[in-house]
Amino acid sequence: MAAGGGLSRSERKAAERVRRLREEQQRERLRQVCDDPEELRRKVRELAGAVRNAKFLVVYTGAGISTAASIPDYRGPNGVWTLLQKGRRVSAADLSEAEPTLTHMSIARLHEQKLVQHVVSQNCDGLHLRSGLPRTAISELHGNMYIEVCTSCSPNREYVRTFDVTERTALHRHQTGRACHKCGTPLRDTIVHFGERGTLGQPLNWEAATEAASKADTILCLGSSLKVLKKYPRLWCMTKPPSRRPKLYIVNLQWTPKDDWAALKLHGKCDDVMQLLMEELGLEIPGYSRWQDPIFSLATPLRAGEEGSHSRKSLCRSREEAPSGDRGAPHSSAPILGGWFGRGCAKRAKRKKAT
Repeated sequence: MAAGGGLSRSERKAAERVRRLREEQQRERLRQVCDDPEELRRKVRELAGAVRNAKFLVVYTGAGISTAASIPDYRGPNGVWTLLQKGRRVSAADLSEAEPTLTHMSIARLHEQKLVQHVVSQNCDGLHLRSGLPRTAISELHGNMYIEVCTSCSPNREYVRTFDVTERTALHRHQTGRACHKCGTPLRDTIVHFGERGTLGQPLNWEAATEAASKADTILCLGSSLKVLKKYPRLWCMTKPPSRRPKLYIVNLQWTPKDDWAALKLHGKCDDVMQLLMEELGLEIPGYSRWQDPIFSLATPLRAGEEGSHSRKSLCRSREEAPSGDRGAPHSSAPILGGWFGRGCAKRAKRKKAT
């Protein structure tokens, strides 16, 4: 170290080399890789064999399965955090226009055929529920944008809505502005933001997720960077010796921290992989129909006087049902301020130490 406590020239050069190396590693991890068509098809055949032979298959899903529904992911090239870290503005998407993707519908069919036993999702978009997957078969670890709850009622009283209930909520601020129809207690959303610990029974369903992980002999990860899921040891059977842990199959265009543990890594878009997988398994992928969307039968209507409690566009079974002001409404270009897709989902910027 140079006199006066500063870094010497050689130390500064070494620090600069380390900084550049870290930046290069970060760029490499963000880089998207696609298997060529023949290689991808070969890998899908291997995955199909694993699905057929699995005794207990659990699927872990992340934001990558919803990008085909025009819901941005987080760490992709155009992901929410990627853009925020570059200082670019993130615009809101009209989530009422989002519908379950080919991947969502494929998973629902695999569960129906008893090839998938449980689904553990990081997503808050409610698309697994809307695909027809039974509530008992889903653990939405970070909540569901369509569900608000009363935590004063025992058991907690759920209110499924046909609109995003998180308009007024954010990190450590969960009241939605509506009240329980039974006891009058303010309702709260179900979203688990970074820096929070999820304590609700439903829709998080941690008990079922943990039980499924303990029984799993095969885990299929779809569209998740696994940077968050890796922090949940209960999902990876880490108390078991490596030879007894589930076989892991990962579908992602980018590097994940579990790649070295995977029996197979498929570099492809989730919809492309699932299309090929369902063909290999000889299963038809059901089409999504709003008329059959379970959310409409599960939903609790607003009471008189609550109509003005939100300004988010509501789901409709058909465009004819939409209020005249809603029809053809363009996606908002306003910056995201609140809700599950706003302030609460963004990591706080690290403050520079005062010098």
